[in-house]
Amino acid sequence: MTDYYLAPMEGITGYIYRNAIRDYFSEGVKKYYTPFLVVHEKRAMSSKEINEILPENNRGINLVPQILADDAKGFLRIEKSLKEYGYKEVNLNLGCPSKTVAGKGRGSGFLERINELDDFLYEIFKSRVMNISIKTRIGSKSTEEFEILLGIFNKYPIHELTIHPRIRYEYYIGTPHRDIFYEGFKGSVNPVCYNGDVLSENDVEELMQGTKGELKAVMIGRGMLRDPSLIRRLSGGEPYSKGELKDFLKRIRMDYTQVFSGETQVLKKMKELWGYMGADYAGKDSVVKNLMKCRSLSEYKMLEQMLLSE
Repeated sequence: MTDYYLAPMEGITGYIYRNAIRDYFSEGVKKYYTPFLVVHEKRAMSSKEINEILPENNRGINLVPQILADDAKGFLRIEKSLKEYGYKEVNLNLGCPSKTVAGKGRGSGFLERINELDDFLYEIFKSRVMNISIKTRIGSKSTEEFEILLGIFNKYPIHELTIHPRIRYEYYIGTPHRDIFYEGFKGSVNPVCYNGDVLSENDVEELMQGTKGELKAVMIGRGMLRDPSLIRRLSGGEPYSKGELKDFLKRIRMDYTQVFSGETQVLKKMKELWGYMGADYAGKDSVVKNLMKCRSLSEYKMLEQMLLSE
């Protein structure tokens, strides 16, 4: 039996999106991950970050907070704070490839500093107060780096190692190196989860073949943004109906309206979703393009209606 997780995606899979998934498409979703919480030297979590992890904002959701850090003391400080909120697992982000993150030596940028990473992991696992899982890429500049990285990971009791089989500088472009993932799957002493370009049942079938049916967990991000019923379908359920998707999007839009003071930010958030969902509306390319350019919620609603008409 394969477990499916909703991946953390900065700016998109926040608690408003997660709550909508919970209420409309939760079948088969075992875990949800927060977009990364940033460790700061001079302050605790921001009010925005606290809102992300508040239990009252995540009722009925098995949530794992993700931490972005390269400082062990900072990581342990925020880990202890999260334990006070009742969490039992945190996830270390070693995968984010964005220039603003990796350029500062965090996320996948940390993978370049092998010795420092090893020391960091030693410190956080020595003093941990809950389970620590890791989401990683297979290297920074070369896939050959992964053999060394896996050797480091194998030294520690990682609750679960999620592997995105691209290097930092590939960002999200090109085909994931699934052959490297299969080697990591076989060589890891810790439980392994797959992440990267899971868009259909065929992708999961390929992963199962490559792991001889032994893969126990798959984390899905962009595939769920494109089709929020994907995990439900992978778990034996039905694809979404246009009416169901319409209600789902309305729920998200209304919740964002309660959070933001003006419609500009609401519109931006809805466009971000359609930046992924639009790929499934090839026959209505012009409508998708107009939606991405629209400047008011009234215009957005009209264009959304056109896209979701049966």
